Amino acid sequence: MMVALPILAVTGSTGALGSLVAHALAADGVPQRLLARTVAKAPQLPGSVALPFSYSDRAACALALDGVQTLFMVSAAENAERLDQHRAFIDSARAAGVRHIVYTSFIAAAPDATFTLARDHYATEQYIQASGIEHTFLRDSLYLDFMHALVGADGVIRGPAGTGRVAAVARADVARTAVAVLRDVTAHRNVTYDLTGPEALTMAEVAQTLSAAQGSTVRFHDETLAEAYESRAPWGAPGWQVDAWVSTYTAIAAGEMAAVSTDIETITGLKPASLAQLLAG
Repeated sequence: MMVALPILAVTGSTGALGSLVAHALAADGVPQRLLARTVAKAPQLPGSVALPFSYSDRAACALALDGVQTLFMVSAAENAERLDQHRAFIDSARAAGVRHIVYTSFIAAAPDATFTLARDHYATEQYIQASGIEHTFLRDSLYLDFMHALVGADGVIRGPAGTGRVAAVARADVARTAVAVLRDVTAHRNVTYDLTGPEALTMAEVAQTLSAAQGSTVRFHDETLAEAYESRAPWGAPGWQVDAWVSTYTAIAAGEMAAVSTDIETITGLKPASLAQLLAG
């Protein structure tokens, strides 16, 4: 006798955000399909079934998505073909009869967003809407968890952010919001949420908060555009990626990440963590 597969599918379970979501769903007793490029790396969770897929492999997606009603779509890894991969995956979801996609987008996604990758997120949102599939867009801000990684070996955060502010959000707060949405997608049909932290900080304030938490001095250097590209040149990254790195800061300078949203508290009933709270554990 064939056992029916879960009707909820989760991508990204081998990554930081998707793993948090998958573990929380399992803890709540929610059966799920874990779609992974490498099945052996998917977490072993009660009620879960790991299936192979990749965003642009139509045959694998057809099998993985057959019978799925709700799909948690974590955006693909940053690469030059990501938007094409997203479109192919959405086409597969539509062909499989997926009813609802919960997609992890980015704050201030727009066709003319300063942050270059936010344009791809907007295009993905538009493609999902055009597919006719019901959806929920979770527009995440920058992750608070990543702030310490911005600090160079010399204790300096470098970027052309000026005095702009960013309402960065803890990854765990995004995950619990996603879980709440996935538990009752009908209550969040065709809605876009902005997922931010409780405060908007300048990069100088981020540096001060990191300094206080780790007991060593971190400072912020406001680079010019020319300095930003020059300081990142040694990495040898492709142009699109360097543009993304630099435009993260210029988007902050432009005020596109400054708005503080209450959506996380509205959806989950709990306020999101501040940078100081996250660092304090």
